[in-house]
Amino acid sequence: MGAIFQNSTDFILLGLVTHPLFPGLIFAVVFSIFVVAVTANVVMILLIHVDFRLHTPMYFMLSQLSTMDTVYICITVPKMLQDLLSKEKTISFLGCTVQVFLYLTLLGGEFFLLGLMAYDRYVAVCNPLQYPLLMNHRICLFMVIGSWVGGSLDGFILTPVTMSFPYCGSREINHFFCEIPAVLKLSCIDTSLYETLMYSCCVVMLLIPISIISVSYTRILITIHQMNSVDGRRKAFATCSSHITVASILYGAAFYTNVIPSSYHTPAKDKVVSAFYTILTPMLNPLIYSLRNKDVASALRKVLERCTSSQRIRLGNVSRKY
Repeated sequence: MGAIFQNSTDFILLGLVTHPLFPGLIFAVVFSIFVVAVTANVVMILLIHVDFRLHTPMYFMLSQLSTMDTVYICITVPKMLQDLLSKEKTISFLGCTVQVFLYLTLLGGEFFLLGLMAYDRYVAVCNPLQYPLLMNHRICLFMVIGSWVGGSLDGFILTPVTMSFPYCGSREINHFFCEIPAVLKLSCIDTSLYETLMYSCCVVMLLIPISIISVSYTRILITIHQMNSVDGRRKAFATCSSHITVASILYGAAFYTNVIPSSYHTPAKDKVVSAFYTILTPMLNPLIYSLRNKDVASALRKVLERCTSSQRIRLGNVSRKY
């Protein structure tokens, strides 16, 4: 009961930079990235919703990825921005618990979703005639729900155990959000066994989607190599390049966090890597897909043209009245 009472007190987040010389500059940079990330992901979701040409399995899963990225960046960055401007950098025990659960759920969901998106690309390139059958709406819905459920299982398993440890020492978390390794350093008891089990669980969660991606792209490369058409090869590479780029960024950061031994970790390195996949990655994902995808760029161009033409019509109607 005493441990529970002690755990109910607030934590203190020391931030991305412990003693920033120019907090206003850091705030401006992070806020700009946050605005771009949220705007780009929301625009991506809306484009996929309104343009019927984007009503395909690939873009349906991409809209789910943008949804995850939007929620993901919103659970860490607003609190980080608030702490940069205020002297009180506290976060309640409940708030910390919610952060842990949501970031585990969303990160795990992205792991599984990117793996399943690789399978979608495999079917599109290697079995195009069977694509409507193998990737019908029911299967796509099942894959997306499976990604959310798989991520939430990670959250439901690890969050209660992490937050049940007694934290009776310092309440200062050397991080800008409640990431599990940073929180566990404040525990009064030895958590090494739990950390080993947690890392093993994370490695398994990484191996499943990485295995799907490796097998899928091996088959894709074999199929592309056997193509006689240069245009066909170029189209296949264009179809897969955006996904490969996004997956490499996320899994690269996850590999450092969950696979590299803790002896190679430092608080400063951990915060930089965490900032990369919690702040930069949600901004980069929609930009990579929009800049490298002709269908998305075309849909955005059409929406902008419609908005421009409707605005001209309104201005013309107003000028006629006066």
